[in-house]
Amino acid sequence: MTPIPQNAENSTTSEENTQYIYFISIVAAVGGLLFGYDTAVIAGAIGFLQIKFDLSPAMTGWAASSAIWGCVIGAIFAGHLSDRFGRKKILLLSAVLFAVSSIGSAIPENLTEFVLARFIGGLGVGAASILSPLYISEISPAKIRGTLVTLYQVAIVVGINLIYAINYLIAGMGDETWNIHTGWRYMVGSEIVPSVLFFFLLLLVPESPRWLAKKGNEALALSILNKINGERKGAIILREINETLNEEQGTFFELFKPGLRKAMIIGMMLAIFSQITGINSIIYYAPEIFKSAGFGTESAFMQTIIIGMIITLFTFVAAVLIDKLGRRKLLLWGVSGMTISLCAIGLVYHCNWTGGVWLLVSILCFIACFGASLGPIPWVIMSEIFPNRTRGLAMSASVLLLWLSIVAITQFFPMLLEAIGGAYTYWLFMVNAIILLVFIWKAIPETKGRSLEEIEKGWKKNSNEDSRKAIFEGIEN
Repeated sequence: MTPIPQNAENSTTSEENTQYIYFISIVAAVGGLLFGYDTAVIAGAIGFLQIKFDLSPAMTGWAASSAIWGCVIGAIFAGHLSDRFGRKKILLLSAVLFAVSSIGSAIPENLTEFVLARFIGGLGVGAASILSPLYISEISPAKIRGTLVTLYQVAIVVGINLIYAINYLIAGMGDETWNIHTGWRYMVGSEIVPSVLFFFLLLLVPESPRWLAKKGNEALALSILNKINGERKGAIILREINETLNEEQGTFFELFKPGLRKAMIIGMMLAIFSQITGINSIIYYAPEIFKSAGFGTESAFMQTIIIGMIITLFTFVAAVLIDKLGRRKLLLWGVSGMTISLCAIGLVYHCNWTGGVWLLVSILCFIACFGASLGPIPWVIMSEIFPNRTRGLAMSASVLLLWLSIVAITQFFPMLLEAIGGAYTYWLFMVNAIILLVFIWKAIPETKGRSLEEIEKGWKKNSNEDSRKAIFEGIEN
């Protein structure tokens, strides 16, 4: 990369800066690709695993959710470890865990071995789910931060789309018997390729300048900030970082004091409700949903690919619009569409229209609305609303709740279908979406266009939590 000249401008207007920013953001976002790849690979394998190991609905949920329990543990410790050792080092560790899991989950002879290997991969997924968006947020200029952090969700859905296609191709390599004994092993083992790619790409990117400043390495932090923002702006940002670091006590419990308490509540609510509105009931179980509705195996896998294409397309839509329309507006429109779509899915089940096109159409509408709103935007908001010095811990707390919510949905969705049926299951998700919609309208402020330090000061200056507009006075709607 060509060095930045002495008189570099103060933003991302230079071509060199823009290219460098996007490069390191895309590398970090590969953690999201592995997130999507790892969590969605089970969609193709679970039906064959269920037959091979003769699993009950409860054990099917356990096989599908085993990796997510690893994600929970990874989320608990990743924030603290990254605050101590650095964002980049823990991301490298997550890449190693991905690779170990891909090999281990492809060779088990019983369910226990499979669950253990998936758990190890989950540790890496949980760590990357915190650190990839956090890292991108900490290196991004304010005016394009939303777009850059959204690349993480783009990578997630690209990973989902990629493994859906790979699962489809592998499933077509043999008959049902071959897939039950061998095909699923190729599916879960294929993750070794992106895992190794992620590890070597990470060697090419710098450490987070905000983490370096927190550790007292101001010279290297300034060098990275200058390379990203230009020398004049880099010095200003470093001064702002140091001011906020000096002002903070740096404790987790500070986040529950007046002012910052609202940031913590917003992060937790978005983390939980992004999952309990039902997205992973579709991402994890899509082929089984369509097969239970009367579609053949090949047709079910093909419709799953269509789902992946739709969520990818509309996540790109969010990436284009998030720094123009803002986070809050996209959330309001997207969650409203999700609510309507969930009502329609429940109606399809209630009226027994699952054998026709209506189930696919309703699910695609839900996926499109999620992809443009509740998929990428919580990652953006969670990565930018917390203070510099405790951002890792705060992200851990929020993402821990996200993974616990995923565990609940993955574990209990097959049991809910059996106990109360598809209609009432999806109507339950609809009620959750309505609760979230009200919360967004009442509580979430707009943060587009503000630096991380400006957002932090906004929380601190306004301990009156009843006024959303007062917190960020002057931000565009």
